[in-house]
Amino acid sequence: MNISEETFIANLGIHIRQLREKKGMSQQDLADDCGITQNQVGRIERAEIKTGIKTLIKIANALDVEPKDLLDFSIK
Repeated sequence: MNISEETFIANLGIHIRQLREKKGMSQQDLADDCGITQNQVGRIERAEIKTGIKTLIKIANALDVEPKDLLDFSIK
C-alpha cells in the first residue's frame, strides 16, 4: 500500500486525539505532561505540523502507551 505523507500525518493526529480523549485528558493536560504547549498538541492533532520522534515518545509516555501504539491505526 502506498500512503502519502499528508494522509499518514493526518491519521496520526486523529489517533493521538482519540487516545487522549479516551484517557479523559485535555490538550492542556497532554501538553503539560509532555513539556510542550497546548498549541503544539492542537497542531499535531490537526496535522498542521510534523512532529519528531522525541515528541512522539513524550506523547506516548503521557498517554501511557508504547510508542509503537501511536502508529497502530487504520488509514482513512
